[in-house]
Amino acid sequence: MTVREMARCGIFSALLAVCGWLALPLGDVAVTMQTFGVLLALGVLGGKLGTVSILVYLLLGALGLPVFSGFQGGLGVLLGPAGGYLWGFLLSGILFWCCGPFLGLTLRMVLALIACYVCGTLWYCFSYMDGGLWAVLLKCVVPFLIPDGLKLWLARSLTSRIRAYS
Repeated sequence: MTVREMARCGIFSALLAVCGWLALPLGDVAVTMQTFGVLLALGVLGGKLGTVSILVYLLLGALGLPVFSGFQGGLGVLLGPAGGYLWGFLLSGILFWCCGPFLGLTLRMVLALIACYVCGTLWYCFSYMDGGLWAVLLKCVVPFLIPDGLKLWLARSLTSRIRAYS
């Protein structure tokens, strides 16, 4: 990896932290700009470097730096109610990377967002809620569909503009 690539990954890891701090709490899971940051990192950097920037972000948080929503950090956050969604960011990056040669950018972003939902929802369902899958979907997915759709649209719109300058 070149110094320029490392710097770009670092910038997007920092962007993910800032996006995590922009939060609107809705119970156990907050509406943040993290999905926007993840999708923008993947769109601008591509699957490989975007996934590296997500991994760096998660490692910084695991080490205790306050990069997650609510200025939190540590393994407790990664193992807490929203932890599955954080791990879902990494799964999103890997899926985006693997589908790169086969699918267009918008479809890869949609699949990345779905992967995040699946990972986070299953985590929450099996670890934190007894109400079943439907209850978890109503709590952890449905309220986020419109905001995340808007964030996906914004990330997709900005990707080509930012790529033109990088």
